[in-house]
Amino acid sequence: MKTNPSPLTTRREFLKTTTAAAAVVSVPAIIPASALGADGKPPPSERINLGIIGCGGMGTSNLNICARFPDVVVTAACDVWDARLEPVTERFKGVCKGYRDFREMLAQRDLDAVIIATPPHWHALMAIAACEAGKDLYLQKPMTLHLAESLAVRNAVRKHKRICQVGTQIHAGENYRRVVEYIRSGNLGPIGVVRTFNVMNQFPEGVGRFTGKDSPQNLGIDWNLWCGPAPLCPFNRILARDAYYHSSWMDYSGGWTPGMAPHIIDLPVWALDLGFPTLTSAAGGRFFLRDDGDAYDHHEVLWQYPNLTMTWMSSLTNSYGFDLEGEPVAQRRLGIYFQGGQGTLYANYDMFKIVPEGDKMKNCVMPPKSIASSPGHEREWLDCIKSRTLPSCNPDYHVKIDVPIQLSLLSLKLGKSIRFDPAKAWILDDHEASRAAIPQYRAPWKFPKQYLQV
Repeated sequence: MKTNPSPLTTRREFLKTTTAAAAVVSVPAIIPASALGADGKPPPSERINLGIIGCGGMGTSNLNICARFPDVVVTAACDVWDARLEPVTERFKGVCKGYRDFREMLAQRDLDAVIIATPPHWHALMAIAACEAGKDLYLQKPMTLHLAESLAVRNAVRKHKRICQVGTQIHAGENYRRVVEYIRSGNLGPIGVVRTFNVMNQFPEGVGRFTGKDSPQNLGIDWNLWCGPAPLCPFNRILARDAYYHSSWMDYSGGWTPGMAPHIIDLPVWALDLGFPTLTSAAGGRFFLRDDGDAYDHHEVLWQYPNLTMTWMSSLTNSYGFDLEGEPVAQRRLGIYFQGGQGTLYANYDMFKIVPEGDKMKNCVMPPKSIASSPGHEREWLDCIKSRTLPSCNPDYHVKIDVPIQLSLLSLKLGKSIRFDPAKAWILDDHEASRAAIPQYRAPWKFPKQYLQV
């Protein structure tokens, strides 16, 4: 009898001279005294030489947070877009080398760790390459766009013993900690349903249509390398703009579900210690938006866990927020509902409220604080690099968030429910889904199948 493949259990002018330019700024022969431990700063042996791949808004935000600390030196930056790379190399002029090609950057010997904050279609390949190069990594969400990528990244981090933090920074907030404590107190009783959502209203124009005459050459973008393993599409400045915009394209972002669900379903996965879902069913499509994008504008998901179901709703054409609170205007709303036998808890990033079932919770009290405050998502990662301990959102944890998301995209694509075997961490009795779970990259890029096994 044939069986499905099962994975292993265990992100100016001289730049334009080549599509894979080498260093923009060389490290000077005379190293500043501050880099040698003077002025009360940590000596080189205690510093983390940090690089960044993808110098857009989110990546530079992560970089700026890390660069505030005296034990961090920014020694490398990589982007295929001159206008994004140059401000970083200029800011850290004298110590930061600039690159177009991430592979050349990862070969830099005096580099300890990298932030990967590219469009999501690059995440898996770059994360695995970083692991193979011996670099620790801060990997922006979504971790991946395909089931096989999710498991391959986890396995590569394991194999190469790297310290990886996935960039779900809301996890570090105090509000999520208080919700986890409350859910685990048992005050709500047994929780049979969790409902999650992220909604906004882009109706009817969506992100718009690109009608300009800009070319990637004029803008200083290596468009072939930007597209990388994804299909090579005609240049579109809207697509290249930032995450809000590229979330309207499937091949480069997977749509808004991998864009936002990592932050939102993180809370129930954490609070309820969820494993992998056994069944995933999704429905939706692109119904109303008329723009250059091709991703769904509605996505409804049902995940089955033992004694629990969890739902996800994504809408780009209506921002109804279930609780009808706030200004009656179109805006982005998100949240999580935990529905238990004794009451309901609703939470978003910043608050939570409890709605009892009658008087069933009259004797309940707030549980004491038991989860320590985070030093900050990036600082936690830096500390873990030094201690060689796992950060809170390492891939072994985050795969329980990423895999359900990738199964939901697969279910939507194939138009059928996907059964999953948590023990084997692979699709159950469905050869079509198993084949579709492994991405086919555009040549010359190849999916690293060595991080899966048949």
